[in-house]
Amino acid sequence: MVSARVGKLLLRVLLPISLIFTFLFIAYQNGTLDRNPRSELRYHPKPNLNGTRENAAFVVLVRNEDLGSMRETMQQLEDRFNRKHGYPWIFLNNEPFDDKFKDYTSGLASGEAFYGVLNSTMWGYPSFIDQEKARIDRENMESNNVIYGGSESYRHMCRFQSGFFFRHPLLDKYDYYWRVEPHVRFSCDIDYDPFTVMREKALKYGWVISIKEFENTIPTLWATVKGFMKEYPHHLVPTDDPESIFPWISKDGGESYSLCHFWSNFEIGSLAFLRSQAYLDFFNYLDQAGGFFYERWGDAPVHSIAAALMLRRSEIHWFYDIGYFHNPWTHCPSEPAWLPAEKCSCDPTQSFDTHWWSCTPEYLEVTGTKRTDYVISERDSRAK
Repeated sequence: MVSARVGKLLLRVLLPISLIFTFLFIAYQNGTLDRNPRSELRYHPKPNLNGTRENAAFVVLVRNEDLGSMRETMQQLEDRFNRKHGYPWIFLNNEPFDDKFKDYTSGLASGEAFYGVLNSTMWGYPSFIDQEKARIDRENMESNNVIYGGSESYRHMCRFQSGFFFRHPLLDKYDYYWRVEPHVRFSCDIDYDPFTVMREKALKYGWVISIKEFENTIPTLWATVKGFMKEYPHHLVPTDDPESIFPWISKDGGESYSLCHFWSNFEIGSLAFLRSQAYLDFFNYLDQAGGFFYERWGDAPVHSIAAALMLRRSEIHWFYDIGYFHNPWTHCPSEPAWLPAEKCSCDPTQSFDTHWWSCTPEYLEVTGTKRTDYVISERDSRAK
Protein backbone atom coordinates (compact mmCIF):
# COMPACT_ATOMS: atom_id res chain seq x y z
CA MET A 1 0.00 0.00 0.00
CA VAL A 2 2.81 2.42 0.97
CA SER A 3 4.80 1.65 -2.15
CA ALA A 4 1.73 2.26 -4.31
CA ARG A 5 1.21 5.66 -2.71
CA VAL A 6 4.84 6.56 -3.17
CA GLY A 7 4.63 5.49 -6.80
CA LYS A 8 1.58 7.69 -7.42
CA LEU A 9 3.31 10.63 -5.72
CA LEU A 10 6.45 10.23 -7.82
CA LEU A 11 4.32 9.97 -10.96
CA ARG A 12 2.56 13.25 -10.13
CA VAL A 13 5.89 14.98 -9.59
CA LEU A 14 7.99 13.49 -12.36
CA LEU A 15 5.42 13.52 -15.17
CA PRO A 16 5.05 17.36 -15.28
CA ILE A 17 8.82 17.76 -15.07
CA SER A 18 9.38 15.35 -17.97
CA LEU A 19 6.75 17.15 -20.05
CA ILE A 20 8.45 20.51 -19.41
CA PHE A 21 11.82 19.15 -20.53
CA THR A 22 10.21 17.57 -23.61
CA PHE A 23 8.65 20.91 -24.66
CA LEU A 24 11.94 22.74 -24.07
CA PHE A 25 13.81 20.19 -26.20
CA ILE A 26 11.29 20.55 -29.06
CA ALA A 27 11.52 24.35 -28.88
CA TYR A 28 15.29 24.13 -28.99
CA GLN A 29 15.23 21.91 -32.07
CA ASN A 30 12.74 24.17 -33.86
CA GLY A 31 14.77 27.27 -33.22
CA THR A 32 12.06 29.03 -31.23
CA LEU A 33 14.22 28.86 -28.13
CA ASP A 34 17.24 31.17 -28.44
CA ARG A 35 20.32 28.97 -28.27
CA ASN A 36 22.58 31.97 -27.76
CA PRO A 37 20.69 34.40 -25.55
CA ARG A 38 22.01 37.97 -25.64
CA SER A 39 22.37 40.36 -22.79
CA GLU A 40 20.57 43.12 -24.66
CA LEU A 41 17.77 43.35 -27.19
CA ARG A 42 18.44 44.06 -30.84
CA TYR A 43 17.73 47.63 -31.89
CA HIS A 44 14.28 48.32 -33.32
CA PRO A 45 13.00 51.86 -33.96
CA LYS A 46 10.28 53.23 -31.74
CA PRO A 47 6.90 53.34 -33.49
CA ASN A 48 5.58 56.76 -34.35
CA LEU A 49 2.52 57.68 -32.30
CA ASN A 50 -0.83 59.10 -33.35
CA GLY A 51 -0.18 58.65 -37.06
CA THR A 52 2.90 60.88 -37.09
CA ARG A 53 5.85 60.17 -39.36
CA GLU A 54 9.32 61.46 -40.07
CA ASN A 55 9.94 64.60 -42.12
CA ALA A 56 10.84 62.66 -45.26
CA ALA A 57 9.78 61.83 -48.81
CA PHE A 58 10.44 59.51 -51.74
CA VAL A 59 12.15 61.31 -54.61
CA VAL A 60 12.01 60.02 -58.18
CA LEU A 61 13.61 61.30 -61.37
CA VAL A 62 11.35 59.87 -64.06
CA ARG A 63 9.85 60.56 -67.48
CA ASN A 64 6.30 60.29 -68.75
CA GLU A 65 7.13 57.24 -70.85
CA ASP A 66 8.23 55.32 -67.73
CA LEU A 67 4.71 55.39 -66.26
CA GLY A 68 4.06 51.64 -66.49
CA SER A 69 7.27 50.57 -64.76
CA MET A 70 6.95 53.43 -62.28
CA ARG A 71 3.52 52.20 -61.20
CA GLU A 72 4.80 48.66 -60.72
CA THR A 73 7.60 49.93 -58.50
CA MET A 74 5.25 52.21 -56.58
CA GLN A 75 2.75 49.45 -55.92
CA GLN A 76 5.46 47.17 -54.53
CA LEU A 77 6.89 49.84 -52.25
CA GLU A 78 3.43 50.93 -51.13
CA ASP A 79 2.40 47.35 -50.35
CA ARG A 80 5.70 46.40 -48.70
CA PHE A 81 6.03 49.58 -46.64
CA ASN A 82 4.30 52.87 -47.33
CA ARG A 83 0.63 51.93 -46.85
CA LYS A 84 1.37 51.97 -43.13
CA HIS A 85 3.00 55.41 -43.23
CA GLY A 86 1.75 57.53 -46.12
CA TYR A 87 5.03 59.24 -46.97
CA PRO A 88 4.78 61.70 -49.88
CA TRP A 89 6.17 61.09 -53.36
CA ILE A 90 8.12 63.77 -55.23
CA PHE A 91 8.39 63.22 -58.97
CA LEU A 92 10.93 65.25 -60.96
CA ASN A 93 11.37 65.54 -64.73
CA ASN A 94 13.30 67.72 -67.15
CA GLU A 95 10.00 68.07 -69.04
CA PRO A 96 6.47 68.72 -67.69
CA PHE A 97 4.53 65.66 -66.55
CA ASP A 98 1.37 64.93 -68.49
CA ASP A 99 -2.02 64.50 -66.83
CA LYS A 100 -2.05 60.74 -67.28
CA PHE A 101 1.24 60.37 -65.42
CA LYS A 102 -0.06 62.52 -62.58
CA ASP A 103 -3.39 60.70 -62.36
CA TYR A 104 -1.92 57.21 -62.47
CA THR A 105 0.84 57.86 -59.93
CA SER A 106 -1.12 59.96 -57.45
CA GLY A 107 -3.80 57.26 -57.55
CA LEU A 108 -1.34 54.67 -56.19
CA ALA A 109 0.31 56.93 -53.62
CA SER A 110 -0.89 56.57 -50.03
CA GLY A 111 0.63 59.98 -49.30
CA GLU A 112 0.61 63.21 -51.24
CA ALA A 113 2.20 63.37 -54.70
CA PHE A 114 4.14 66.37 -55.96
CA TYR A 115 5.42 67.04 -59.48
CA GLY A 116 8.35 69.28 -60.37
CA VAL A 117 10.22 70.37 -63.50
CA LEU A 118 13.97 70.96 -63.57
CA ASN A 119 15.37 74.33 -64.61
CA SER A 120 18.33 74.85 -66.95
CA THR A 121 20.77 75.15 -64.06
CA MET A 122 19.82 71.69 -62.84
CA TRP A 123 19.60 70.10 -66.27
CA GLY A 124 21.85 71.90 -68.71
CA TYR A 125 25.40 72.93 -69.49
CA PRO A 126 27.15 75.33 -67.12
CA SER A 127 28.91 78.24 -68.80
CA PHE A 128 32.41 76.84 -68.21
CA ILE A 129 31.79 73.67 -70.25
CA ASP A 130 33.04 73.56 -73.85
CA GLN A 131 30.09 71.84 -75.50
CA GLU A 132 32.00 71.00 -78.67
CA LYS A 133 34.71 69.27 -76.65
CA ALA A 134 31.98 67.46 -74.70
CA ARG A 135 30.41 66.24 -77.96
CA ILE A 136 33.72 64.95 -79.30
CA ASP A 137 34.49 63.22 -76.01
CA ARG A 138 31.07 61.53 -76.07
CA GLU A 139 31.70 60.25 -79.58
CA ASN A 140 35.12 58.93 -78.58
CA MET A 141 33.73 57.12 -75.56
CA GLU A 142 30.92 55.63 -77.62
CA SER A 143 33.40 54.36 -80.22
CA ASN A 144 35.33 52.72 -77.36
CA ASN A 145 32.16 50.98 -76.12
CA VAL A 146 32.06 52.82 -72.80
CA ILE A 147 28.72 52.16 -71.12
CA TYR A 148 26.42 55.16 -71.76
CA GLY A 149 29.51 56.75 -73.32
CA GLY A 150 27.57 58.46 -76.10
CA SER A 151 24.57 59.56 -74.04
CA GLU A 152 24.16 63.28 -73.42
CA SER A 153 21.05 62.90 -71.24
CA TYR A 154 22.79 60.35 -69.00
CA ARG A 155 25.45 62.93 -68.21
CA HIS A 156 22.84 65.53 -67.32
CA MET A 157 21.18 62.95 -65.08
CA CYS A 158 24.42 62.09 -63.25
CA ARG A 159 25.24 65.75 -62.67
CA PHE A 160 21.71 66.48 -61.48
CA GLN A 161 21.72 63.56 -59.04
CA SER A 162 25.18 64.52 -57.82
CA GLY A 163 24.57 68.17 -57.13
CA PHE A 164 21.03 69.39 -57.63
CA PHE A 165 18.16 67.07 -56.74
CA PHE A 166 18.40 68.02 -53.08
CA ARG A 167 18.22 71.70 -54.04
CA HIS A 168 14.91 71.40 -55.85
CA PRO A 169 12.31 73.57 -54.04
CA LEU A 170 9.98 70.59 -53.56
CA LEU A 171 12.54 69.04 -51.20
CA ASP A 172 13.23 72.20 -49.20
CA LYS A 173 11.05 71.30 -46.21
CA TYR A 174 12.27 67.72 -45.76
CA ASP A 175 15.05 66.23 -43.64
CA TYR A 176 15.41 62.83 -45.32
CA TYR A 177 14.92 61.35 -48.79
CA TRP A 178 14.53 57.86 -50.22
CA ARG A 179 15.60 57.67 -53.84
CA VAL A 180 13.41 55.43 -56.00
CA GLU A 181 13.63 54.64 -59.70
CA PRO A 182 11.25 53.03 -62.20
CA HIS A 183 11.98 49.41 -63.14
CA VAL A 184 13.20 48.46 -59.64
CA ARG A 185 11.57 45.90 -57.32
CA PHE A 186 11.22 45.59 -53.56
CA SER A 187 10.99 41.97 -52.50
CA CYS A 188 10.79 42.01 -48.69
CA ASP A 189 8.22 43.32 -46.24
CA ILE A 190 9.64 46.31 -44.38
CA ASP A 191 8.23 46.15 -40.86
CA TYR A 192 10.03 49.21 -39.53
CA ASP A 193 10.45 52.81 -40.68
CA PRO A 194 13.91 53.37 -42.27
CA PHE A 195 13.47 57.13 -41.86
CA THR A 196 13.03 56.67 -38.11
CA VAL A 197 16.19 54.55 -38.09
CA MET A 198 18.02 57.40 -39.83
CA ARG A 199 16.89 59.93 -37.22
CA GLU A 200 17.26 57.81 -34.09
CA LYS A 201 20.74 56.57 -35.02
CA ALA A 202 21.89 59.95 -36.43
CA LEU A 203 22.63 58.33 -39.79
CA LYS A 204 23.55 60.32 -42.88
CA TYR A 205 23.57 57.69 -45.63
CA GLY A 206 21.92 54.32 -46.23
CA TRP A 207 22.54 51.83 -49.04
CA VAL A 208 21.66 48.30 -50.20
CA ILE A 209 24.03 47.28 -53.02
CA SER A 210 27.71 48.14 -53.43
CA ILE A 211 29.62 47.56 -56.63
CA LYS A 212 32.77 48.47 -58.55
CA GLU A 213 32.66 51.30 -61.09
CA PHE A 214 33.65 50.95 -64.75
CA GLU A 215 37.10 52.50 -64.70
CA ASN A 216 36.89 53.86 -68.24
CA THR A 217 34.00 56.15 -67.23
CA ILE A 218 36.09 58.04 -64.65
CA PRO A 219 39.70 58.35 -65.89
CA THR A 220 40.48 61.53 -63.93
CA LEU A 221 37.94 61.39 -61.10
CA TRP A 222 40.35 60.20 -58.42
CA ALA A 223 43.02 62.72 -59.36
CA THR A 224 40.36 65.40 -58.98
CA VAL A 225 39.30 63.98 -55.61
CA LYS A 226 42.91 64.09 -54.42
CA GLY A 227 43.04 67.75 -55.40
CA PHE A 228 39.94 68.39 -53.33
CA MET A 229 41.39 66.53 -50.34
CA LYS A 230 44.51 68.68 -50.47
CA GLU A 231 42.56 71.93 -50.74
CA TYR A 232 39.81 71.12 -48.21
CA PRO A 233 41.37 68.94 -45.47
CA HIS A 234 39.03 70.49 -42.87
CA HIS A 235 36.05 68.74 -44.51
CA LEU A 236 37.51 65.26 -44.12
CA VAL A 237 37.29 62.61 -41.43
CA PRO A 238 40.96 61.88 -40.60
CA THR A 239 42.04 58.65 -42.27
CA ASP A 240 43.50 57.43 -38.96
CA ASP A 241 40.14 57.88 -37.22
CA PRO A 242 38.93 54.42 -36.06
CA GLU A 243 35.59 55.19 -37.69
CA SER A 244 36.99 56.22 -41.06
CA ILE A 245 35.93 54.05 -44.01
CA PHE A 246 38.55 55.60 -46.28
CA PRO A 247 40.30 52.22 -46.76
CA TRP A 248 37.13 51.05 -48.52
CA ILE A 249 37.67 53.52 -51.37
CA SER A 250 41.46 53.38 -51.41
CA LYS A 251 43.52 50.34 -50.47
CA ASP A 252 46.88 52.09 -50.83
CA GLY A 253 46.53 55.11 -48.57
CA GLY A 254 44.94 57.35 -51.17
CA GLU A 255 47.21 56.73 -54.14
CA SER A 256 44.45 55.10 -56.20
CA TYR A 257 40.68 54.52 -56.13
CA SER A 258 39.36 51.03 -55.39
CA LEU A 259 36.36 51.72 -57.68
CA CYS A 260 34.03 50.73 -54.84
CA HIS A 261 30.80 52.67 -54.47
CA PHE A 262 27.27 52.38 -53.15
CA TRP A 263 24.81 51.83 -56.00
CA SER A 264 22.86 55.06 -55.71
CA ASN A 265 19.70 53.97 -57.52
CA PHE A 266 18.75 52.97 -53.98
CA GLU A 267 19.76 55.33 -51.24
CA ILE A 268 18.18 56.76 -48.13
CA GLY A 269 19.94 59.86 -46.95
CA SER A 270 20.12 62.99 -44.88
CA LEU A 271 19.38 66.12 -46.87
CA ALA A 272 21.31 68.11 -44.27
CA PHE A 273 24.46 66.24 -45.29
CA LEU A 274 23.99 67.04 -48.99
CA ARG A 275 23.18 70.66 -48.17
CA SER A 276 26.28 71.00 -45.99
CA GLN A 277 29.12 73.29 -47.03
CA ALA A 278 31.44 70.30 -47.08
CA TYR A 279 29.39 68.42 -49.67
CA LEU A 280 28.66 71.53 -51.73
CA ASP A 281 32.37 72.37 -51.84
CA PHE A 282 33.04 68.80 -52.96
CA PHE A 283 30.44 68.85 -55.72
CA ASN A 284 31.47 72.30 -56.97
CA TYR A 285 35.12 71.25 -57.09
CA LEU A 286 34.25 68.21 -59.21
CA ASP A 287 31.81 70.17 -61.36
CA GLN A 288 34.43 72.78 -62.26
CA ALA A 289 36.76 69.99 -63.43
CA GLY A 290 34.25 69.13 -66.18
CA GLY A 291 34.28 65.36 -65.73
CA PHE A 292 30.51 65.02 -65.76
CA PHE A 293 30.58 66.04 -69.44
CA TYR A 294 34.12 65.41 -70.72
CA GLU A 295 34.14 61.94 -69.17
CA ARG A 296 31.11 60.13 -67.73
CA TRP A 297 31.31 60.56 -64.00
CA GLY A 298 28.40 58.86 -62.26
CA ASP A 299 26.53 60.13 -59.23
CA ALA A 300 27.12 56.81 -57.44
CA PRO A 301 30.91 57.18 -57.06
CA VAL A 302 30.44 60.90 -56.33
CA HIS A 303 28.03 60.25 -53.44
CA SER A 304 30.06 57.29 -52.20
CA ILE A 305 33.43 59.02 -52.23
CA ALA A 306 31.89 61.99 -50.42
CA ALA A 307 30.43 59.67 -47.78
CA ALA A 308 33.73 57.84 -47.35
CA LEU A 309 35.64 61.11 -47.00
CA MET A 310 33.24 63.03 -44.77
CA LEU A 311 31.18 60.54 -42.77
CA ARG A 312 32.06 58.11 -40.02
CA ARG A 313 31.22 54.44 -40.04
CA SER A 314 28.47 54.97 -37.46
CA GLU A 315 26.76 57.46 -39.81
CA ILE A 316 26.39 54.96 -42.67
CA HIS A 317 23.97 52.02 -42.66
CA TRP A 318 23.54 48.96 -44.85
CA PHE A 319 19.79 48.34 -45.13
CA TYR A 320 20.57 44.66 -45.37
CA ASP A 321 17.05 43.43 -44.67
CA ILE A 322 15.43 45.39 -47.52
CA GLY A 323 15.18 43.10 -50.55
CA TYR A 324 15.86 44.98 -53.78
CA PHE A 325 16.35 44.44 -57.50
CA HIS A 326 17.78 46.80 -60.10
CA ASN A 327 18.65 45.15 -63.38
CA PRO A 328 20.75 43.05 -63.46
CA TRP A 329 21.52 42.68 -59.74
CA THR A 330 19.50 41.48 -56.75
CA HIS A 331 20.03 42.03 -53.07
CA CYS A 332 18.31 39.44 -50.89
CA PRO A 333 19.06 38.91 -47.18
CA SER A 334 20.16 35.38 -46.26
CA GLU A 335 20.38 35.39 -42.48
CA PRO A 336 18.88 34.77 -40.06
CA ALA A 337 17.16 32.01 -42.02
CA TRP A 338 13.64 33.13 -41.13
CA LEU A 339 14.13 36.50 -42.82
CA PRO A 340 14.11 35.44 -46.51
CA ALA A 341 11.75 32.55 -45.76
CA GLU A 342 9.05 34.58 -44.02
CA LYS A 343 9.39 38.17 -45.25
CA CYS A 344 10.79 38.04 -48.79
CA SER A 345 9.99 36.69 -52.24
CA CYS A 346 13.60 36.80 -53.45
CA ASP A 347 16.18 34.01 -53.54
CA PRO A 348 19.15 34.68 -51.22
CA THR A 349 21.38 32.40 -53.28
CA GLN A 350 21.06 34.95 -56.10
CA SER A 351 22.07 37.92 -53.94
CA PHE A 352 24.82 40.12 -55.34
CA ASP A 353 26.52 40.50 -51.93
CA THR A 354 28.87 37.59 -52.54
CA HIS A 355 29.51 38.26 -56.24
CA TRP A 356 33.13 38.97 -57.17
CA TRP A 357 32.10 42.43 -58.45
CA SER A 358 30.44 43.39 -55.19
CA CYS A 359 32.27 45.63 -52.73
CA THR A 360 30.20 44.51 -49.76
CA PRO A 361 32.75 41.94 -48.46
CA GLU A 362 35.38 44.71 -48.41
CA TYR A 363 32.95 47.04 -46.64
CA LEU A 364 32.29 44.46 -43.91
CA GLU A 365 36.02 43.91 -43.51
CA VAL A 366 36.82 47.63 -43.24
CA THR A 367 33.98 48.29 -40.78
CA GLY A 368 34.55 45.13 -38.75
CA THR A 369 30.89 44.14 -39.05
CA LYS A 370 28.83 41.17 -40.21
CA ARG A 371 25.51 40.89 -42.02
CA THR A 372 23.36 40.24 -38.97
CA ASP A 373 24.63 43.45 -37.36
CA TYR A 374 22.39 45.27 -39.81
CA VAL A 375 19.18 43.30 -39.28
CA ILE A 376 16.37 45.49 -37.94
CA SER A 377 13.34 43.49 -39.08
CA GLU A 378 11.64 41.47 -36.36
CA ARG A 379 10.18 38.03 -36.73
CA ASP A 380 6.40 37.85 -36.64
CA SER A 381 5.41 36.33 -33.30
CA ARG A 382 2.96 34.00 -35.06
CA ALA A 383 5.85 32.43 -36.99
CA LYS A 384 8.05 31.76 -33.99
